[in-house]
Amino acid sequence: MTGNGDESFIAAVKPLVDAMGGELLPPDEAGTEDVVLAWEGVDVVAVRLPQLADSLDHILVAMERKQGKPLADLDRKAKQEVVRILEARGAFAVRHGVETVAGALGVSRFTVYNYLNREKEG
Repeated sequence: MTGNGDESFIAAVKPLVDAMGGELLPPDEAGTEDVVLAWEGVDVVAVRLPQLADSLDHILVAMERKQGKPLADLDRKAKQEVVRILEARGAFAVRHGVETVAGALGVSRFTVYNYLNREKEG
């Protein structure tokens, strides 16, 4: 990571990596699961992506921050919207995703499944 262009590139991708819960590393420290980003033919930075379960936790924290209060304190309609957004982001493909979301929303797994089924019917 040498030139100013490299620093600009890193600054440009950092918000995206942060939003995903990833980590930026020097390219020479990249492991086999990391993604090395090149700019103009030069390896500039490596991105270590989080495990899916960690991503779900990160997404829930970000949603809570955006709402300005714990997800469990939202009304039913807002909780249904959270479930809709999480489904669109693949949250329920993660092992224990329904349980994790139910815990964050302060509802039962059954309620989360009801919210998901309501979406499919509507």
